[in-house]
Amino acid sequence: MKNALMLSGLMTALSSLPAMAQELEIIGKPVAGGVNFQPAATDLAVGIHKLDAMILVIITVICLLVAGLLVYCIVRYNQRVNPTPARFSHYTPVEIAWTLGPILILVFIGAFSLPVLFKQQEIPEGDVVIKVVGNQWYWTYEYVDHDFAFDSYLLGHPATLDEGARPADADVTPFVLDDAMRAKLADSGYSDDEWLLATDTAVVVPVGKIIVMQVTASDVIHSWTIPSFGVKQDGVPGRLAELWFQADKEGVYFGQCSELCGKDHAYMPITVKVVSEEAYEQWLQGAIDEYAGLPATYQVASN
Repeated sequence: MKNALMLSGLMTALSSLPAMAQELEIIGKPVAGGVNFQPAATDLAVGIHKLDAMILVIITVICLLVAGLLVYCIVRYNQRVNPTPARFSHYTPVEIAWTLGPILILVFIGAFSLPVLFKQQEIPEGDVVIKVVGNQWYWTYEYVDHDFAFDSYLLGHPATLDEGARPADADVTPFVLDDAMRAKLADSGYSDDEWLLATDTAVVVPVGKIIVMQVTASDVIHSWTIPSFGVKQDGVPGRLAELWFQADKEGVYFGQCSELCGKDHAYMPITVKVVSEEAYEQWLQGAIDEYAGLPATYQVASN
């Protein structure tokens, strides 16, 4: 499947899908010097961000309290101020406080974190179901309701270079950001900032619809992750796991394999394009015509 898709049908998609990237806002990607989360594009991500903010407040208060108590003890009970220390080993009120306090804090955190976790783990019925197979080192996506699949490589991977379709590919050095690679990115609708993030073929989903991703792997453990969606699921050979999301804003979102999977782990990005229902239906028809009937040769290893 890999060769069939990359060297034949995929070239048409390369000329059409990147144009969609230019029309969409690139929302979910890492930024230089960033210290916050990527913008939340799903309710799942919003819940995670709120939970993180709450826990940050709690741990900040705890750290300030502990630091204050340390300073107080140093000042109040140092040898100069308190030359004759008290000689006792237990003080019941303090022991009760430092036992009940953490318990109450953990219960409070759990009351907010468990609903966020359950919401992630309870998989609803999907409007669109996509099977994701992690391979060394690319992704295979199968739109199971429409019987077609395609491979997705880092833009600039050797599998994406075809001198017959694009003569300038002869000057492209795989995995090297030089002028030739910059030109290839530009031709595909991406900028230098998307280097190592953009793929030759993106996952396309409709906005506002429930998307269920069935995640597995064909060789070693991989992990499918989109930070802006608040989702991350390991793909384990021989097992089929699921995640879901419902993106509420059109745009281009990037992710990365998040499980160390071998020497080219760093070159295994994920690109998801969230589009309108009309644009999705148009893309879907073209994808069915382009990919349907191509042999799905990937194999999922079993235990």
